[in-house]
Amino acid sequence: MSRPRKLNASLWTAQTLLALLFLFAGGMKLVTPAAELAKMSPLLSVTFIQFIGVCEVLGGLGMILPGLTRIRTGLTPLAAAGLVIIMIGAVVVSVATAPVATAILPLVTGCVATFVAYARWRVSPLVTRQSPRVAWQAAR
Repeated sequence: MSRPRKLNASLWTAQTLLALLFLFAGGMKLVTPAAELAKMSPLLSVTFIQFIGVCEVLGGLGMILPGLTRIRTGLTPLAAAGLVIIMIGAVVVSVATAPVATAILPLVTGCVATFVAYARWRVSPLVTRQSPRVAWQAAR
């Protein structure tokens, strides 16, 4: 397997794992009752936690859907960058409210999202599907 194909396979693996993680985490924030969400984080309001859940679900979808449909593929690095911002906040809140060891998972997740954001933006961007008209004009 050539080097670009290995990198692309690694990126797709990372994107899939991040998508599954954020779809699950964001979905749980959206279906968990407000009273339980309030107990989970004393620093954040329930509305803000639900907003983060929506952002995580959208970020998870943004990791996979543009590449699968080959439509608006530039959204994948933007989704990854948005998830990096969320993970920076998660690390800060974890360190402020719990033992420092609890910040390891969001830190590693943020590093993987940073890798995906950079690699899909600069190193191995996803290819956008051409419209039939553009393909026809290119063939002439």
